[in-house]
Amino acid sequence: QVQLVLSGGGLVQPGGSLRLSCAASGFIFSMYTMKWYRQAPGSERELVASIGNSGGNSGGSTNYADSVKGRFAISRDNVKNMVYLQMNSLKPEDTALYYCNTYVRARAYWGQGTQVTVSS
Repeated sequence: QVQLVLSGGGLVQPGGSLRLSCAASGFIFSMYTMKWYRQAPGSERELVASIGNSGGNSGGSTNYADSVKGRFAISRDNVKNMVYLQMNSLKPEDTALYYCNTYVRARAYWGQGTQVTVSS
């Protein structure tokens, strides 16, 4: 059974940092692309970052939404079955519910979501 369990959200001041973690189980983690999405109130779910399944223990190529390039970094640990989202220089507009995601055998799986609030 595929499971994605998130941790690490919270309240942070503008300019601060947070790291989100997603623990994966129930599938061969190293074989699958992992993604982070977010959804702000009244907005559609937005792809934030993705990391490919190649490149040894730490994964393959990464891609980012323009709105987070240079501030966010996605990474993975194929030994621990973890994917991370390091978020720096946070802005109020980064406030959203964040999810990790993967597709296994053509089915989408989502973590439970973790709230990130950027406010002074």
